[in-house]
Amino acid sequence: MKTRDFNTGIPALDFLVTFLRGRVERARSGELDRGASAVEWVIISAVVVAIVGVVAAIINEALKGGATKVGDCIKGASADKTC
Repeated sequence: MKTRDFNTGIPALDFLVTFLRGRVERARSGELDRGASAVEWVIISAVVVAIVGVVAAIINEALKGGATKVGDCIKGASADKTC
């Protein structure tokens, strides 16, 4: 069975065989690597978002601690002492 002379006489089967051969050729050529690249970018983006979230949580906790200290200092402030 030659690839160019393949003809069963059944149009649907001929189309299916031609379609599948095209898909196999495309897979062998490496053209489908674009999808892998997109997945890599999604994973890298997810890692970056996670890192940003962790850093934001750390900064938020530090700011809350500083705000609490300042609030306590203001409550106990008097003219003769400093915080």
